[in-house]
Amino acid sequence: MAKISPRTRLWQRRRKKTRKEIATSERPRLTVYRSSRHIYAQIVDPFSGKTLTGVSTRSPSIAQGLESTKDVEAAKKVGEAIARAALERDIREVTFNRNGFVFTGRVKALADAAREAGLSF
Repeated sequence: MAKISPRTRLWQRRRKKTRKEIATSERPRLTVYRSSRHIYAQIVDPFSGKTLTGVSTRSPSIAQGLESTKDVEAAKKVGEAIARAALERDIREVTFNRNGFVFTGRVKALADAAREAGLSF
């Protein structure tokens, strides 16, 4: 059986705590996942748990024109794109789920870009 590192265990704990805090919200969730190479954002329906829309740096429309998919500029582009996709579905207010990641760097850049593009949270 594989041993879980202390760093992963702490991330899982923060992730669970964050999800517990926003579980009672009636608004759709804007969930962010950050890997070492990419950043992913999706909007999830709070009642059914189904993904309404999603964007990542792996999407061809986003990856095109980027020097790197793992920097703040790429996160800003994903934030703008997820906001546009949400506004197309008439979603203006969301609950931000940082998914246990610290709110700095790429996560913060994505959130700020989404706010500037018209989402409120």
